[in-house]
Amino acid sequence: MSTTAARRAEKAARPGFRCTECGWTAAKWAGRCGECQAWGTVLEDSGPGGGAPKTVAAAPTRAPARPISEISVESALARATGVDELDRVLGGGLVPGAVVLLAGEPGVGKSTLLLDVAARTARGGRRVLYVTGEESVAQIRLRAGRIGALDPNLLIADETDLATVLGHIEQVDPDLFVLDSVQTIASAAIEGTAGGVAQVREVSAAVIQAAKSRDMPVVLVGHVTKDGSVAGPRTLEHLVDVVCQFEGDRHSRLRMLRATKNRYGPTDEVGCFDLSEQGIVGLADPSGLFMSQSHNPVPGTCLTVTLEGRRPLATEIQALVAPSQVPNPRRTTSGVDSSRLAMVLAVLQRRLGARLADQDVYVSTVGGARVVEPSADLALALAAVGSRENTSLPRGLVAIGEVGLAGEIRNVSGVGRRLAEAARLGFTRAIVPHASVAGLAVPKGMTVLGASDLARAVQVANMTDNVVPIRRG
Repeated sequence: MSTTAARRAEKAARPGFRCTECGWTAAKWAGRCGECQAWGTVLEDSGPGGGAPKTVAAAPTRAPARPISEISVESALARATGVDELDRVLGGGLVPGAVVLLAGEPGVGKSTLLLDVAARTARGGRRVLYVTGEESVAQIRLRAGRIGALDPNLLIADETDLATVLGHIEQVDPDLFVLDSVQTIASAAIEGTAGGVAQVREVSAAVIQAAKSRDMPVVLVGHVTKDGSVAGPRTLEHLVDVVCQFEGDRHSRLRMLRATKNRYGPTDEVGCFDLSEQGIVGLADPSGLFMSQSHNPVPGTCLTVTLEGRRPLATEIQALVAPSQVPNPRRTTSGVDSSRLAMVLAVLQRRLGARLADQDVYVSTVGGARVVEPSADLALALAAVGSRENTSLPRGLVAIGEVGLAGEIRNVSGVGRRLAEAARLGFTRAIVPHASVAGLAVPKGMTVLGASDLARAVQVANMTDNVVPIRRG
């Protein structure tokens, strides 16, 4: 063999590395993929011929294929968990054989929620296996006693070995399996520490296989990264059936559950919970948490109705405009996007002539609510103008609309649902975009006024009783 041929053979035999997410290849290992920029996804390739297709012999089938009309759907119907807010997000409950991934920041209440769900399922006569790799069984017992989650059908084990976890499943044969968390379990057959890409992939694949073969619903707890995404390989989110995000500020008792992926239901539902020392409780009507209890109108406050998925929530926005003592005035927000505030203040100054360049502006929401959709722009603008002019808005007024850079009030989605929620809470007046007035079903007892621009909205907001509304219900 010539020298050139020997070099080619040596190069071909040299192991390569491939990204498990996008397929990018490299001659040397790298901690971060050079193509998709994912961390920890570059693994050693299988060597020469590893990328070539392999022939698999045909195997006997477990059951013959049947016409789709003859398939029974009874086994695929969701079963209620007993927690109404969780069932709302899941689409009715847990489906047999479904695998749900619940992700959230540390301390948000994931374990407390799942322990409550496990106890409610156990009280219904079904066996539940709760395996934790983060806490001891004594710690789980203390929390269960505090929130009233004690039941003989709820079995607890603390394990970190995958083979032992599968052994518990074989022994208990549960109707519901909860694993807290998938990043703490490791397999002895796979190299790497628990929480690594290879370990998470192996653990999740083994648990999913057990769930599908037994028609056993499984709930996996997952950690999140600094940017809020689910930690571990992206394939984990593709393998599971439902991905839920549990969100909440640690300084607030309010928690929100959202489904970012759901094969059995909608992904635009939101569940609200109240987390306290006594446990976690679903909030069927959380709007009262986001409104102040003041009975007298206060300058600088305005209420709006936002949509969390398909759920309308009434939220109060408070603004405080005060003379600045520094060359660069402060713009401080809590619960409101700072960039939206800067845009609204610029529109107020340019289109309405409001002098805000030498004023400090502080904006906050009540109850720790987070307002991110543009429909709250109008309420934010009216609150800032009210604080600047020391003028309070009329009692029972809500404002809904997006503010454009030209000062126009743009239409937003779901105006009818927002108004229905406002009317249910006792509000009698609403300012909405003029484009949404036509064909709008106005709730009984509510006066709805349309505003085409911000100047008209400010004029209508300070209306007296002799102002004729555009539409009256």
